[in-house]
Amino acid sequence: MTTLASDKARANWRDVLDSAGKGEDIVVERYGKPAVAIIAYDDYLAIHEVLAEMRQAREAQKVLDEWRADPDTSRPWQDVKDDLLVANK
Repeated sequence: MTTLASDKARANWRDVLDSAGKGEDIVVERYGKPAVAIIAYDDYLAIHEVLAEMRQAREAQKVLDEWRADPDTSRPWQDVKDDLLVANK
């Protein structure tokens, strides 16, 4: 795995694409923090469904956490439950 600052990734974009296309994982940082990962398209296809499930679970958890953070909310549990079902589609 290679880590590059965003300005270096931009300046060397063709090299970044060539490396990722050959199976090297590349992490691009913005302001010193990891922002994105560039991986080969075949690798992406292999993990695409798992990524979708992880994103849905994260959205559902966010809805639940927001509701739990405000216990005096006037928002009924059924509305929260409906949002969780939408997030998990």
